[in-house]
Amino acid sequence: MRALYVILPALGILAIAYRYYSAFIAAKVMVLDDSRRTPAHVRPDRHNYHVTTRWVLFGHHFAAIAGAGPLIGPVLAAQFGYAPGLIWLVGGVCLAGAVHDMIILWASTRRGGASLADIARTEIGPVAGTTAAIAILFIVVIALAGLGLAVVNALEHSAWGTFTIGMSIPLALCIGWYMYRLRPGHVAEATVIGVTGLLACVILGKPLASSSFGHYFLFTRTQLILLMAGYGFIASVLPVWMLLAPRDYLSSFMKIGTIALLIIGVIVVNPVLQMPAFSQFIGGGGPIVPGPVYPFAFITIACGAISGFHALISSGTTPKMIDKESDIRVIGYGAMLMEGVVGIVSIIAASAMHPGDYFAINTSPAVFSKLGLAVTNLPALESAVQESVTGRTGGAVSLAIGMAQIFAGLPGMRHLMDYWYHFAIMFEALFILTTIDAGTRVARFLVGEFLGRAHAPFGRHDWMPGALVSTGLVVAAWGYFIWAGSISTIWPMFGIANQLLASVALAVGTTVIINAGRARYAWVTLMPLSFVAITTLTAGALSVRDNFYPMAIGPDVAKHFQGYLNSVVTVVMMICVLVILTSAVLRWVAVLTGKLRPAQSTA
Repeated sequence: MRALYVILPALGILAIAYRYYSAFIAAKVMVLDDSRRTPAHVRPDRHNYHVTTRWVLFGHHFAAIAGAGPLIGPVLAAQFGYAPGLIWLVGGVCLAGAVHDMIILWASTRRGGASLADIARTEIGPVAGTTAAIAILFIVVIALAGLGLAVVNALEHSAWGTFTIGMSIPLALCIGWYMYRLRPGHVAEATVIGVTGLLACVILGKPLASSSFGHYFLFTRTQLILLMAGYGFIASVLPVWMLLAPRDYLSSFMKIGTIALLIIGVIVVNPVLQMPAFSQFIGGGGPIVPGPVYPFAFITIACGAISGFHALISSGTTPKMIDKESDIRVIGYGAMLMEGVVGIVSIIAASAMHPGDYFAINTSPAVFSKLGLAVTNLPALESAVQESVTGRTGGAVSLAIGMAQIFAGLPGMRHLMDYWYHFAIMFEALFILTTIDAGTRVARFLVGEFLGRAHAPFGRHDWMPGALVSTGLVVAAWGYFIWAGSISTIWPMFGIANQLLASVALAVGTTVIINAGRARYAWVTLMPLSFVAITTLTAGALSVRDNFYPMAIGPDVAKHFQGYLNSVVTVVMMICVLVILTSAVLRWVAVLTGKLRPAQSTA
């Protein structure tokens, strides 16, 4: 199978979904109206609520939602063959993921930028709201740990990546000052300066890494965790215009530009997909993901098809910066389709590798020796990229190899394989880190709302002592999970947590639609909710039974605490989601049978 026969139909399906399905939802379900004043216009404080133009906000939103999931998840799921992941990426993003993001962004914008927990409390009931707040806090910490771990793994051996990403921070501060203070409204000027500066950082990164100064940008795992925690803390408490929005906006150019170049590379090079459509591991027993294709392929792919983490952005920073309601369709549905494209090209890049090379990179040498596979091009690839990549598990390295192979296949690029490999590593880290800053900010809002019940000022987002305390708690929590965990312990929990949160968001979205008196359109969210909830709860139960609890009682004493922690956290998240789903169903029945009158004031 040639990649061209995969990428072109997939892009066509996504384009049709945006043109027709998103337009249907915007017109019939949401009834978007540009005459309504958005929260950014109603209460602008230039700290959290700030009117932002459509494409700048699209850049921030895409940068915030597009993290490790669409890059790493599809690569790991390629263990099952390319077909299961590809089908779920294309179908899931059109019918589930983009709908999920758009619905929650609309619901939050109509409610003054309210958080997902607040929407659950007002639309479903106080029990669901409190339970949602608890579940979201558990889930967001696990999600940020999963995303952060991927950054640490990508940067641990890359002075080039560390330099480029580090320099993007002061560059973003300068662009934020230029765009909002020195030359307000001159977005094009700021964009040219910012993108030029970012490209300069990328180009200078390679010679700097090989120079006598390169060792200053090589950090240990612990140092990277501390640096990332410090960045997450600072980005969470500074005004959005100063660092968060301009950095995410600039990063989105790198993200979208690289993905566009990769799509062109796939079309021009048209590599053969070496992976089979369905591998021998679809029934289970795989060396990377131990469970069967259902349900584990769906939680492994995670964000590329649907991501609950996006609901935190769609009810966190983005609705507070929306200029007009028609932007919701472009930003909510459009940005998620773009993330789906990322997942599609990621699984193509991984599947273009020979199976022996793929498994040699993504498993330990001891595990690989038992698979009965032989490497094909791996020695030549290691020589070309000037790195030892055997046994570099986690998906990031194999994706970088796959991307470098495609880029190097372009005319005149063959001798630049090492450049493209290190560029891909830097790109992955840049891609993921932008989710950390926005995610930490959203989690800070949630913790503040929780603490506000004990001390009211904590509930105000503009109270700096509360912002500092809330941010500190969030950063300490996800930092601990990164420090104590590994890809094999965090990623399964991340997948389960992420999809459970998507179930919560879809249940809240369904309730909003029914409460608005538009129950005839509830199938838009109810259909994906049914599939995602059943699949993820099944995966959670199997993970506890087959993976986490056996770790807690196994012969390796060092893993006992991690096993018990994973088991308890997973069970708590599942119970919370079941409580929310039950409360939501009871609310639907009450409204549909006339026991409760639907509220239509905000819909």
